[in-house]
This record gives sequence, structure tokens and C-alpha cells, in this order.
Amino acid sequence: MVKVAVLGYGTVGTGVVEVIHANRELLKERIGQPIDVKYILVRREIPDCSVWEKLTQDFEKILADPEISIVAEVMGGIEPAFTYAKRCLEAGKSVVTSNKELVAKHGDELIALAQKRQVQFLFEGSVAGGIPVIRTLHGCLTGDAVTEIVGILNGTTNYMMTNMFQNGADYAEVLAEAQEHGYAERNPEADVEGYDACRKIAILTSLVSGKKADFEEIYCEGITRITTDDMKYAKQMGKTIKLLAIMKKEEDGTYQVKVAPFLLDAGHPLYSVDGVFNSVLIRGNMVGEVMLYGKGAGKLPTASAVVADLVEAARHPAKSVMPVWSGEKLSLQEAKKARHRFFLRLKTEGMTKDHLERMLGEGTEVTAGIPGETGFVTKEMTEEDFEKAIAEAEQEILSVIRVEESPAI
Repeated sequence: MVKVAVLGYGTVGTGVVEVIHANRELLKERIGQPIDVKYILVRREIPDCSVWEKLTQDFEKILADPEISIVAEVMGGIEPAFTYAKRCLEAGKSVVTSNKELVAKHGDELIALAQKRQVQFLFEGSVAGGIPVIRTLHGCLTGDAVTEIVGILNGTTNYMMTNMFQNGADYAEVLAEAQEHGYAERNPEADVEGYDACRKIAILTSLVSGKKADFEEIYCEGITRITTDDMKYAKQMGKTIKLLAIMKKEEDGTYQVKVAPFLLDAGHPLYSVDGVFNSVLIRGNMVGEVMLYGKGAGKLPTASAVVADLVEAARHPAKSVMPVWSGEKLSLQEAKKARHRFFLRLKTEGMTKDHLERMLGEGTEVTAGIPGETGFVTKEMTEEDFEKAIAEAEQEILSVIRVEESPAI
């Protein structure tokens, strides 16, 4: 029998225990032996808990138990998760986690330690919940050079943007509704400022490149400045606005990595990904485009990914099957060198199309029936050239959103 410990009994932790219980016969068949949760680490007593006999507040008890071969870390945050994961690996126990903060910051160190101790460090649930994007990149697409990833990687912001687009609700309204439904935390900063998606694209970039992509060096812009007027222009152009996490490998070998709102036209594969759903579009040099879609967060989707990693670790106790990257820092392209088309909303006073084209070059003027302003879509240019071009008109600019081109399929 495979005996495991679960560190944390919040949303994902309860889900892991539930999945193992509900699918115990299926898991037994797939592993070749039964799997049982022996311990659940909690920070405080939980009254009337249905699994009270498994609860413990003593991490050292878990660490010292030779029967525990795999530990699922679902606590979240950096500490004590990092210390616990590191000590478990040092003790020869495999670790699986859904903790994106942990993997983005310390993944290289924990991978190296797992290799040294000949155990597993697996983290499918850390990106896009129940969508098997890490396993797809690490397993199914190993014959390809992955050159691009474009993803909707945060369900909270996608729910909010969908509501703003479809119902005309403003930012404050949709945030309050997301919090009411449990899609957004009371402090939603990690989601709405793009930090959550940034950590996830850093993990995927590290996996693809084989080097550590530092999430703190990735350009990150959230959705807090998106307005209902922006959505009106998007509709007028036959587009929508999504918070995208993007990784593109450039010809010089550097990686352009960015998180920001983008305008997508109706022909883009991610245009119709709505609500709390996530989706990832991957481009390989041989396979072309591959698209994954599903629930990117939540109790059971994320727990499903964690349990899948438990199965992998149990089936391969002495053979490494984990994704790897080194601690060598990846060279990221300077944000100012990235090329896009840009959409601007501007005050119309003294701002004719001729003036706009003298400032920004040829482009397309857009109107949405909003008094006192107009819209303009530029030709493709670098971020640096765009910033220089608009310097003289900063006071007239109401909004700037990049345009993501539809892939040629």
C-alpha cells in the first residue's frame, strides 16, 4: 500500500482527500496497489471533521514516518511550504504540489534536490488547475521545439472580463460579484494585478527553456485600468479583451514573456474562452498549434491534478519522471523590444486622424459613440518606439491596450 501525507486541509487539501476516497478503486488499478492518506497536516484543530483520525499538527511526525513515501503540499505560499517540501525531499520522500508561488520561486532548487535524492518533485496543479499543460509540454510535445505559449491562466480575471464585455458591468461591480461567488479573494491583488498569471507563465517558460525564468523580471500588467468604454471599442472592432500570459521565443534565442490585457479578434482561438475557464495555446515547430481548455482552478479540478501527480510518483518510485530546469537564469528579451499593434483611446480636442498618423504612422481610426474621444489602432511597432511616439500626447491618452494577432493556422 502507498501511504501519503497531505500538508494543508483547505480548498485543495479537502479536494485531494475527496478524490482519493471517491476514486480509490480506480487509483488502485492504475498504481497497482491501494493508496491511502495516513496523515493530514493542519494548523489548528477542526471540530467535527470526518477524517479527524488522520489530522495532525505535528510535521515532524510525518517526516519521521518511514511508511510515508509521498507528500502532497497544498498549503500555498512560500513558508512553511518551502521548508516542509525541502525537508521531505531530503528525507527521501517524493513531493507533489499545486503551489505556484513555491514552484516559480524555488522550483529549480527543489528539482535539483529531488534529483539528488532520486525522488520526484511534481507540480502539475501549479498551472491551470485541472488542465494538463505541464504534462503536455513535458511528455506529449517532447519531440517539438515549443516556440510560443499564449494562455488565459487566471479564472478570476477571465470571469471579470467576460462579465464586463457581455453585460456592460464596470470593474468595481464585477470584482464584487466575483468575490461574492468565491472566484476572487477578499484581497484580489494577486489575480487582478496579473501576479498569479505571471508566476504561471514563468513556470511554463522555465519548463520550455530548461532555465529559470525569474517571474520578478517579467513585464506584468493587470486589468485594474480596463473600463466599460474599452469594452465598447472592442465590440465596435469585433474584438474582445482578455488578460493573456505570453511566451514567445525570438530568433536571437531570447524569450519575450509578458502578462497584460490584449485585444483579440473573433478568429483567435482564445476569443471564446469565457467565465472562469482557462485555456492554453501552444505552438510547436513540428506539431503547429495545440490548444488545451478546461477549469483552471477550484477544489476538484486542482485536486485532480495533484492526485495525478501522486499516481505518477507512486508508479515510478525510483525513476525520475519529473519536469526539470536548471538554476541558470534565462535571458529575457527587454520589454521595450517587443513588437505589437496598439489600440489607444484619446481625447478628440485637437486630435485629428492626420495628427495621429503624423505621431504614430498609418493606422485605423475607431469610434464607439463616446463623446469627446476617439480610438486609434497603430501599425506594428516596438514598445520603445510606441512610447517615444506618444510622449507628446500623454495628457490626451485615456487608455492603451495591445493587440494580439490571430495565429496563422
